Amino acid sequence: MAEYVHHEGVVLRVEGDRAQVEIVQTSACQACKAKHMCLSSESKSKLIDAIMEEPVRAGEQVEVSVRETLAWRAVVVAYVLPFVVMIGVIAALSVWTEWDDAVVGGTAIAATALYYLVLILFRKRLQRQFSFTVRKR
Repeated sequence: MAEYVHHEGVVLRVEGDRAQVEIVQTSACQACKAKHMCLSSESKSKLIDAIMEEPVRAGEQVEVSVRETLAWRAVVVAYVLPFVVMIGVIAALSVWTEWDDAVVGGTAIAATALYYLVLILFRKRLQRQFSFTVRKR
């Protein structure tokens, strides 16, 4: 049976079979009574485009879900692979060229930027693969 990652949120708008949901991601410090004195407490608002499992309306409290395996795959695509690209380019250019370190570093950053550009070009395909679902709480 597939495990899911769940977040609570509020529907901002509905278009067809999709809903845009705002979730507030809070750090562990958010519940601390001394958070007003600390600079490390934070909360971030995220907008999620999710497929509706049942009809929802703007303003409703909902639960957004994604399969845990898809969440891990997204971490790999967004963080691990770009890191591998950057380190791989640095290693390859350091071994096979006599370029200055600044040029090697700049080329590695450019290669990582190119990786993210390819992700942007394939955004629609990735959105179909990494889909969230929303349902009433």
